[in-house]
Amino acid sequence: MAGLVVSGTQVSYIGQDCREIPEHLGRDCGHFAKRLDLSFNLLRLSTGGKARPCAGRRCEHQRLGRESLTKSLEGLSAFGSLEELILDNNLLGNDLVLPGLPRLHTLTLNKNQISDLECLLDHLAEVTPALEYLSLLGNVACPNELVSLEKDEEDYKRYRCFVLHKLPNLKFLDARKVTRQEREEALLRGSFMKVVKPKGSGGWKSRLWCHHGLDLASSDRVTASPENHYTPLPAASRDLTNHRGVLGKCRYVYYGKNSEGNRFIRDDQL
Repeated sequence: MAGLVVSGTQVSYIGQDCREIPEHLGRDCGHFAKRLDLSFNLLRLSTGGKARPCAGRRCEHQRLGRESLTKSLEGLSAFGSLEELILDNNLLGNDLVLPGLPRLHTLTLNKNQISDLECLLDHLAEVTPALEYLSLLGNVACPNELVSLEKDEEDYKRYRCFVLHKLPNLKFLDARKVTRQEREEALLRGSFMKVVKPKGSGGWKSRLWCHHGLDLASSDRVTASPENHYTPLPAASRDLTNHRGVLGKCRYVYYGKNSEGNRFIRDDQL
């Protein structure tokens, strides 16, 4: 087969622009392959596929036996002894569905189109119970500052904390070894590091993190609209003919990461 490279139990089918795993690949190599590399192909959802709905905190995956697998990845069912799976540089998105791979310990999905982190992690926890190494670099779901200028190291730390909360058996995440401190942090706070998605077209552009069980985006902010203009003053003071002095409570909250304080104030300015 053109493009196929076999070395012992390692099978590579790289850069062939295939949109689905060839049937003969599983038939010829599925019974012995322990490592499968399908990088730089065009693996993606089948035409007309619908995204898995998420209900509550747990993603409800489609359960229709083998028919639930997207056509591009259903060929993985033939690789029952697979331990390593490389799917980098494909077109896989949030409908990614893998068959049960009980021996799989390494999975790399770098540079795909995955944005729903929680659904992915819930699915992997179900179908890859032995997973120890996972890499998601280059996906929207992985807030790496090298990919998105809007993200920073703190975003990435919270992402790691949430992933380790969902997949506590991981030893490596992306390009870093999981530390004992990260594991302890995930046990304590991992459930509060979930990414909150903006709702509707008028939502905040960036994704916001829930920290310590609170949605920092919506707790104190008020969305302005033509029908509802926020003012810190009570309703009685809005009449221009009413000149009574009133006191109001300001709802503004500073969200900057670094407070400027009162620096550079001279004595003669006090």
